[in-house]
Amino acid sequence: MPVREMSDPRTPEPKGFLESVKEWPAITKNYISELQLEMKRVTWPNRKQVEGTTVIVIFTVFAFAAFFFVVDKVLFSAVHSVQQAFSK
Repeated sequence: MPVREMSDPRTPEPKGFLESVKEWPAITKNYISELQLEMKRVTWPNRKQVEGTTVIVIFTVFAFAAFFFVVDKVLFSAVHSVQQAFSK
């Protein structure tokens, strides 16, 4: 049996595996009810907001792709030039 903290007598006795397994249905039910309550509080975006943010995300992805393409080409050229200079 594990030793309880001696400094705090209110520390509950550790439960065994079977006791904790018996509590799973109640814990799961409580979790689902809290989840349903929280989902009722969510404010969902309308279609126009979703379309707007989707366009921004797609534009940003292509902008970063172009940026990294240019950086890759510049770095490749620099490394290739250094390699050519040392291989002669």
